[in-house]
Amino acid sequence: MEFDYIIVGAGSAGCVLADCLGRNGRARILVIEAGGSDARFWIKVPVGYGFTFSDPRVNWRYSAEPDAGLNGRKGYWPRGRVIGGSGSINAMAWVRGLAHDFDDWESAGAAGWNWQTARAVYDRLESHSERGPDGKVRIRGTGPMRVSDLGAQMHPFSSHFLEAARELDWPLTDDMNGTTPEGLSRYRSTVRNGIRCSPADAFLRPALKRGNVKVLKHALVERLLIQDGHATGVQYRVGDQVMTAHASGEVIVSAGSVNSPQLLQLSGIGPSGLLRSHGIAVERGLEQVGKGLQDHLAITHHFAASEPTLNNRLGHWRGQLMAGLQYVLTRKGPLSVPVNQIGGFIRSDATCTAPDMQVFCNPVSHSTQPSGKPLMERDPGFILSVQPCRPASRGEIAIASGDPHDAPLIRPNSLSDAMDCAAAVRAGRLLRLLASAPTIRRVTRAPKGPDISTMNDAEMLENFRAYAATVFHPCGTCRMGRDASDSVLDARLRVHGVQRLRVVDASSFPNITSGNINAPTMMLAMRAADLILDDARSMAHNT
Repeated sequence: MEFDYIIVGAGSAGCVLADCLGRNGRARILVIEAGGSDARFWIKVPVGYGFTFSDPRVNWRYSAEPDAGLNGRKGYWPRGRVIGGSGSINAMAWVRGLAHDFDDWESAGAAGWNWQTARAVYDRLESHSERGPDGKVRIRGTGPMRVSDLGAQMHPFSSHFLEAARELDWPLTDDMNGTTPEGLSRYRSTVRNGIRCSPADAFLRPALKRGNVKVLKHALVERLLIQDGHATGVQYRVGDQVMTAHASGEVIVSAGSVNSPQLLQLSGIGPSGLLRSHGIAVERGLEQVGKGLQDHLAITHHFAASEPTLNNRLGHWRGQLMAGLQYVLTRKGPLSVPVNQIGGFIRSDATCTAPDMQVFCNPVSHSTQPSGKPLMERDPGFILSVQPCRPASRGEIAIASGDPHDAPLIRPNSLSDAMDCAAAVRAGRLLRLLASAPTIRRVTRAPKGPDISTMNDAEMLENFRAYAATVFHPCGTCRMGRDASDSVLDARLRVHGVQRLRVVDASSFPNITSGNINAPTMMLAMRAADLILDDARSMAHNT
């Protein structure tokens, strides 16, 4: 098989690329996905990500290596293995990030990736469903990705979090993606008419209707084909069959921050010593492949509530039955709204020049089963969570062997930078402050687990080490930069020293953004398509 473009991975970035590269109807595009169909009830239902969180049918279910910064704990790393990728199993929070995140990308060597450029791409990417003062819902913008204000359907308990912010003199904002992103607000979610709007829904399905995009499911790409320093195609496996596909244009790796560096390394592109230790011939020695791993860690505390929360409905079979009927009949009710309901960007103290913490407030509490699956508790409860926005520590992804079926090693290297330890303490202070707001105290029956209200700074750091966990935002493992000494890609997402090969996904980030990374990943992919098409036009003109 021969195509103009081969895209490895039908996740958030791959879906956007397939649509944008194929809009002229002429380019032949192959998208190869290791997982299967996203036509699953718990993918479509907004609250259903609790069920896909540990489902091996749609999830790679990775585990990180023991992390010294987190007392040797091994974190659970769910990653999407399904059409739509992690965009089909995530919590649907749409967060652009802060302006300085993207200006910092440019400062790190990714020329042209400043906030002015990113904001213009976001405006093309999004359409917003918003409720006006008259109660009527209006659509703003014309982009394929639907972002909805679900405030009218959020649980009444969530209003307490906003009231607590007022009591603390924290800023409030109507939309953390708007002109005033600082402050607490109701999260905007990628939900359309009560159903998850995934990257596959917004981009891949329209692309498939044109007839020039082909998707292979349950196909694991085992290696890239490299000839004379050029990417010429891929070798992939479907069941027991090994096949190849060739690209006359480019091969684009969009397999995510764990699998993209793994695939490059399996293909002989990466740290030379690592590759040789696993018997892999070095096609291009690039020491930075897999080395730039960043992620957000959040400290989360659960509280028993004195007023009804989502637990009162979804923690009991009768409530679940009624919520299910309401959803099936109306596409409304508790199943139609993600549980991440209130949050935003806050400064941890007055010396900060920009918000440095992201807050999450959920009107529900849960425990975790041995399988890793969240279990809704029966009694009313709520969650307060704070994550430092811009960690400095960097870990790595490294292949464990030359076998593509072996999971790569994930080494987060959490809290290895002293600045992150200081940020962990500030996160604890901020959570304690929120928990002490009069409204929160009034609706709190008791804390569950450690009582943060009595901790000093040293105890807060130890509490973070003992209980903080990833919020599933890995990035930077094939980052853009100035040259091969500090990065894997140039500012046009081309792999240093390998022609016709790009990496386009969250692994391409030079630095982690301040919030959830699904929106920046899709923005990056839309702009990447512009760059790829521009380069193709220039090449055609020159020849």
